[in-house]
Amino acid sequence: MRVAIAGAGLAGLSCAKYLTDHGYTPIVLESRDVLGGKVAAWQDEDGDWYETGLHIFFGAYPNMLQLFKELDIEERLQWKEHTMIFNQPDNPGTYSRFDFPDLPAPLNGITAILRNNDMLTWAEKIRFGLGLIPAIVRGQDYVEEMDKYSLSKWMERQNIPPRIEKEVFIAMSKALNFINPDEISATVVLTALNRFLQEKNGSKMAFLDGSPTERLCQPLVDYIGERGGEVRLNAPVGEFLLDEGDRVSGFKIRGVNGAPGETLSADVYVSAMPVDPLKLMLPEPWRQYEYFQKLDGLEGVPVINLHLWFDRKLTDIDHLLFSRSPLLSVYADMSNTCRGYEDRDRSMLELVLAPAREWIGKSDGDIVDATLSELEKLFPDHFCGDNPAKLLKYHVVKTPRSVYKATPGRQGCRPSQVTPIENFYLTGDYTMQRYLASMEGAVLSGKLTAQAIVSRHENRAV
Repeated sequence: MRVAIAGAGLAGLSCAKYLTDHGYTPIVLESRDVLGGKVAAWQDEDGDWYETGLHIFFGAYPNMLQLFKELDIEERLQWKEHTMIFNQPDNPGTYSRFDFPDLPAPLNGITAILRNNDMLTWAEKIRFGLGLIPAIVRGQDYVEEMDKYSLSKWMERQNIPPRIEKEVFIAMSKALNFINPDEISATVVLTALNRFLQEKNGSKMAFLDGSPTERLCQPLVDYIGERGGEVRLNAPVGEFLLDEGDRVSGFKIRGVNGAPGETLSADVYVSAMPVDPLKLMLPEPWRQYEYFQKLDGLEGVPVINLHLWFDRKLTDIDHLLFSRSPLLSVYADMSNTCRGYEDRDRSMLELVLAPAREWIGKSDGDIVDATLSELEKLFPDHFCGDNPAKLLKYHVVKTPRSVYKATPGRQGCRPSQVTPIENFYLTGDYTMQRYLASMEGAVLSGKLTAQAIVSRHENRAV
């Protein structure tokens, strides 16, 4: 049974992988010349990699970790010390840590919070803990209900002091969805906190040992190909062709670089495209369905990722850092954290600029200049004085529409993987699954889509 999948990001590739496990033949079509979608990466003329985003793998990503196991590439995950590290803006060049001891959950998370006296007072810790009780007692049902509030509004309703938002949750909300606490749905942050607190290693982090394109996406392509599937680059789907009803009869593939277009026919069709281009491509007859109309409530958030190479080491920290900067979200010195990017003499910082709405239209030079101004505050010893650190080169990667913007009320707009069209399915981190917009969500959505296709086909066979 042939399944055509539009999009070779993690969702599309995962869907194809799990379909091959059931004996299906997927054909994955990618519009660009690079794998990965929102985890794509490229090499420059020096052979250095630069990526779409700063990609962190968590212990609370069971589907992603299972995928690594099934591909036999678990050793490519470089696990870091179980801690969270925050810059201290009031004391430049210093850090505050939440160290998780080797205790069962949630004791390890509670201990990590109670031990940190740099960022929160004891009164604030107690007030924060009391505010979390409803989420802990009522679980995910309560978490889903809180989608009607922003994180800021939820904290206000729980009488959590505003300073906790400033000290901790601005950094956390920008890391999770690239927006601030007054915009992000409380459901997003509470979901993450639930996973981090309920699972012993939920908040433990790992970096991939090289670029996601080579070290994760290519093994998926190899796995799919070895089992009869196919992944095609430079194959943009320009139109969903319909039969006399609403069923898909083919994907119209646009020709690239003067090549003729073609029509690909299959038994089942899947969109693994981001929600924004999908909305533009919906056939007119489908727009009558409430299922597709709800997609209008979803749109991607702008994101900017920067890579900066310096003439010296700025830090020896081998971990993700929360910048607590008004401009920057999270960053890491990839020359320390990633085996494939290792450099003992020079730093390569990868940073996420968020919120990026006001910056996405600015020049790369303006963005880099603003970032360097922030780095002077984060690393004063290296940028002040007679011999400041020199920027050797940079890459700026702009994504005008990345993961869906998780503002209050978006949960009701997220579709299931099964559409009203009999032979058409959706996959992607914006579809409904428990891990929201993340790499884990993308992999899980791909698995759920494959399961839905297999289930429907097997039921019909009976």
